[in-house]
Amino acid sequence: MNGGPERNRGSRADRQGREGGDRGEDREARANGADRQDRTALPVLAVVAATGEVLARPELHEGLLAPWERRRLDRTRVPARRDDVLAARLLVRLCVARFTGLPLGASGPEQHCAECGRDGHGRPRLAGRPGLGVSMSHADGLVAAAVGPGPVGVDVEPASRRPGPPSVLRRLLPEADLREAAARPDPGPALLRLWVRGEALFKAGGGTGLGLLEWTDDARGAVAAVAAEAPVTTFTASPASRAEPPARGLAREDGASLPFPPTVGNAP
Repeated sequence: MNGGPERNRGSRADRQGREGGDRGEDREARANGADRQDRTALPVLAVVAATGEVLARPELHEGLLAPWERRRLDRTRVPARRDDVLAARLLVRLCVARFTGLPLGASGPEQHCAECGRDGHGRPRLAGRPGLGVSMSHADGLVAAAVGPGPVGVDVEPASRRPGPPSVLRRLLPEADLREAAARPDPGPALLRLWVRGEALFKAGGGTGLGLLEWTDDARGAVAAVAAEAPVTTFTASPASRAEPPARGLAREDGASLPFPPTVGNAP
């Protein structure tokens, strides 16, 4: 006699449990969607500069570096490379400060290696701001930095550089893209763009949903790329009198650059 009512109560409980689970999944889906919307609400801020431009700015100086950064810098024996490393670490502070409003002295990234568990190397991150990605790059007198919502990766190379041997390229780049670039009369520039894009994607974690903004900085002889989930806008590290138009666009998986809406401009 009690079997029927118990089964009914069980059925109602099962239904309520399923409905509760469905509502929970809906809330989670909405939260995930809201989180992604928040992460892409602001554009990623990126900058490319010559090493000399950065080191010429009086507000950017070695005293801003953390002790562990200065120790690493002191181990760099080649003067030109030391300047590049210093300039990249100063430029990323300028980029972070413009994006967050923090003072330069509080805009330095941390680095922690997940593989060995030690600090001082690994992917850069901003303390207390887990939703922001940060990245930097340096190469032969050129430096770049980027910061913004979600994963971010930036790379810069001299436009005259040609990437390494095929064995190295194949470790990072898709074989089909390599074949297409190699078939061109002058494959060098195409291979360089592939390399810069691949490095930016790698630094951003290589996940799905990443787009690319790639551009050539003729004034500095640089090829640069930013990988991110959000739109990307750039600013210049030059004095205002030398400011050039920003490279702006939506990061897309095919590497094309779409114009930003007029309301999104370069940083002052």
